[in-house]
Amino acid sequence: MSEKSLAAQLKEELFINRKNGALLMSDEEIRKADEFSEGYKRFINIGKTERLCVKEAIRLAKENGFEEFVPGKKYNAGDRVYVNNRGKALMLAVMGKKGVKEGVKLAIAHVDSPRLDLKPNPMYEASDLALFKTHYYGGIKKYQWTAIPLALHGTVLCKGGRMVDVSIGENEDEPCFCVTDLLPHLGREQMQKTGSKIIEGENLNILIGSRPFRDDKESELVKLNILKILKDKYNIKECDFLTSELEAVPAFKARDIGFDRSMIGAYGHDDRVCAYPALMAALGAKTPENTVISVLTDKEETGSDGNTGMQSKYMMFFIKDLAMAEGCEVHHVLHKSKCLSADVNAAFDPTYSSAYEANNSSYINNGVVITKYTGSGGKGGTNDASAEFMSEIREMLDNGKVIWQIGELGKVDGGGGGTIAKYVANLDVDTVDLGVPVLSMHAPYEIISKIDIYMAFRAFEEFYK
Repeated sequence: MSEKSLAAQLKEELFINRKNGALLMSDEEIRKADEFSEGYKRFINIGKTERLCVKEAIRLAKENGFEEFVPGKKYNAGDRVYVNNRGKALMLAVMGKKGVKEGVKLAIAHVDSPRLDLKPNPMYEASDLALFKTHYYGGIKKYQWTAIPLALHGTVLCKGGRMVDVSIGENEDEPCFCVTDLLPHLGREQMQKTGSKIIEGENLNILIGSRPFRDDKESELVKLNILKILKDKYNIKECDFLTSELEAVPAFKARDIGFDRSMIGAYGHDDRVCAYPALMAALGAKTPENTVISVLTDKEETGSDGNTGMQSKYMMFFIKDLAMAEGCEVHHVLHKSKCLSADVNAAFDPTYSSAYEANNSSYINNGVVITKYTGSGGKGGTNDASAEFMSEIREMLDNGKVIWQIGELGKVDGGGGGTIAKYVANLDVDTVDLGVPVLSMHAPYEIISKIDIYMAFRAFEEFYK
């Protein structure tokens, strides 16, 4: 075999390696990635909402020796605790040999995803059909949510405080629901509208029934029949919707994508594809040097507001409790802390290549993606990670043989988006976004690579060492 030319040698030394991750991994590593992905598929099939994700994460945490945190209790290196924030956000901590005085290591992902929320007074009847009114949650293309099977999940608080968990539409033997669309034969006027107006928010009405209550001459008999079914099954009344949180989500199951089964299609990859690796890294942590904390947070898709979102101080208060137990000031702990904001980026899609800047995009199968900044336009509304922290993470990934890449969120003036990174950085914590590239982000059915989710897990695992 002939020797490499000088140019080939210099390219190998100086150019960024953009090889497909599958070409950089052994067969054994690829097998581990595929195996890890099976656990993720189970998690995402169960965790269709933030409440269900937290519930499943707590179950897994208890199986792995985590106990509920008790403020003021003395904890030792290796102790494992969790904090359940109202059933919609969760913190898992493994106490380090150094405690918290030298800072903590944070991996923070969100477990809320775009969906259709039921309005407080959702049920109505029109033209002998019963429907639910909805208010969409997060950034969606509204037309994508018509004519697909939907499942209903959530919690209803009845008078007197009785709590009812609702889950219907996931199993093959259960009914599901849908938002109807206009047939193309009559859709000429509709198709002249812009994409945001093809389906308007007030028309995202979910079809829930068509048969009337029999042997009666009253009005709204289809609605009455549905309410009777709900009373018989859940013992809830129409007024109980006022004190409920009910979410309509795609009823799709996670499936392998491609002849080579290299990818996974599912609802809610953003951001559960990062939440699961962050969760598993915490479960696998033994006795780290620094205390490690995985946070599964809520409300990111609507700006991280509220007491379960990252603009709340619930995480800071938890770290403050840990600091007080060691006689430290929380602001000193935060200043020495480091965070991987575990969120996704948009994978380059050759079908829509004009929306991306190819040299600074992330690619399916090229590993976990570091996003130095998000925001929009002139970096508005973002944390912009420092060169020093970027260098630290780069060294960590390279030393741990984690396949990684760099990526921006599309062209500079093409739009933009944000993550929770800026809210953590505002606490004086070194922070950078690190997560999984996603195709069809925010669609009801998103696509990720098995290699990329495994490399996200490996990244959090190395970070927690």
